[in-house]
Amino acid sequence: MKKLFTFLLFICVITTMSAQKSNPNYNPELAKKLNADDYGMKKFIFVMLKTGTNTSTDKELKNKSFASHMKNTDSLVKVKKMVVAGPFFRNNDNYRGIFILAVDSIEKAKALLKNDQAISKKYLEAVYYEWYGSAALGQYLNDADKIWKVGF
Repeated sequence: MKKLFTFLLFICVITTMSAQKSNPNYNPELAKKLNADDYGMKKFIFVMLKTGTNTSTDKELKNKSFASHMKNTDSLVKVKKMVVAGPFFRNNDNYRGIFILAVDSIEKAKALLKNDQAISKKYLEAVYYEWYGSAALGQYLNDADKIWKVGF
């Protein structure tokens, strides 16, 4: 009897641990609009920007390349492909910034960044990763353009 009780207790604990919770705040329309899976997540492409190999001292070319970088970033925000973008503060690892792109393949991410001259001229190196994050991540863009006072 003791073995049976222990076995039943074990089954109850396992069943309780593996039971899924349902979300009382779940909004199926919003989940569909955001292409969320059952966990509220989806695939993105995470891009790590590092210092590139171009060490040219041509100031005009460098400025033009980084102006292209900002223009491309802005255009991707407008078409809702750029979910997150931002630079890092100076660091010892030569990491310069990140992008999170709302596409589902590295090939599509590379196509979005092909016109970024800071990358194509090798002032920056882009390293691409598949990433799984909250499908609602891009929602912050609705307010992001309303809070900055001075642009780059």
